[in-house]
Amino acid sequence: MESPRLIDGRINLDAPRYDQSTFLGRAKHFFTITDPRNILRTAKELDEAKDILIKYRHRNEPVGTTDEQVWRAKKMYESAFHPDTGEKMFIIGRMSAQVPMNMSICGCMMTFYKSTSAVLFWQWINQSFNAIVNYTNRSGDSLITNKQLLTGYGFATTGAIAVALGLNHLAKSAPPLIGRYVPFAAVAAANCVNIPCMRQTELVRGIPVTDEEGNRIGDSKAAARKAIASVVFSRIVMASPGMSIPPIIMNYLDSKAFMKRWPILASPIQTCLVGLCLVFATPLCCAIFPQRSSIAVSKLEPELQEKIKKRGGPPMEYVYFNKGL
Repeated sequence: MESPRLIDGRINLDAPRYDQSTFLGRAKHFFTITDPRNILRTAKELDEAKDILIKYRHRNEPVGTTDEQVWRAKKMYESAFHPDTGEKMFIIGRMSAQVPMNMSICGCMMTFYKSTSAVLFWQWINQSFNAIVNYTNRSGDSLITNKQLLTGYGFATTGAIAVALGLNHLAKSAPPLIGRYVPFAAVAAANCVNIPCMRQTELVRGIPVTDEEGNRIGDSKAAARKAIASVVFSRIVMASPGMSIPPIIMNYLDSKAFMKRWPILASPIQTCLVGLCLVFATPLCCAIFPQRSSIAVSKLEPELQEKIKKRGGPPMEYVYFNKGL
């Protein structure tokens, strides 16, 4: 039986290189998509990768083009272009920018968590970055007005700052280790606000759902709710290692003589620890749920269920959608 990744011996550009029905296959896929080296690709390289895939799809690729060249072009393309709209994504909103951006921001949040002004500044920076990522990686082709964008950004940022300041105040009388976990609690709570706010149009209008062959059936709010819930959970788990393991290590290192002698080392050490955790946590947590997720037809809106029934053919049990990242 021929691999679903191949059609007539040629690479199926509509399917990932690795089996997405298993966690290991999804993890391998996201290790390529979130590879930080992808953000070093120039606009020319990305456009050339897109051109190779277009020509390959139409069986018009240059003579001598190898499968490995096509896979490399596919990797570059998928790291920079939205899977639904085909638009080139804003560079810091791409998943390949997650590790360098998050390690810098989280490292600073965890280093400067004691000062109120520092908490305000770094939570604002973090939620601004998250807003860009959430908007860039939204599901489907849903549009959002400038007013909705600003409203969502305002709610998300205000919520994160309020949680951070509140927890910071409560933690003042707690042991130092507890205080180090305030940024993580704030990030976790803010994700529950930021992601739904920045993807609010999906909740209002729904996201595209398709049949097994990829034919669009309609838009579903139920699918949007499942997609956003999946992303919120993944993002919280994604932040967990980088914001829970370094505090323990740093709390231990604070008692060492070299740290007391050179306290300036605290920030770079903590930032590197966060980065090390994120290199693995980012792709592994993106892989928790399939990118092309499914939802039972029985859980869709009644009007969409009726539309599916009218299509005829064998009974359809599930429809599929892009959950976003």
